Amino acid sequence: MKARIVMALCAATAGLSGCALPPVQPWEKGQLARSDMLLQGDPLGTRFNEHIYTSKEAASGGSAVGGGGCGCN
Repeated sequence: MKARIVMALCAATAGLSGCALPPVQPWEKGQLARSDMLLQGDPLGTRFNEHIYTSKEAASGGSAVGGGGCGCN
């Protein structure tokens, strides 16, 4: 029982320690705004990949919907 309480306190401390981070300062925001920090990657490359995908599927908007025109899914 005591081990469970200690483990729960350790987990709570570890979980809440991430909330104590200081906010991002204005001079640090330039690093986060760089193009290589984007979550989706290169916008032009993403657009090309979506164009190729929709051309292969022979349907518009095929990247957001599961399945395709070939009956594979």
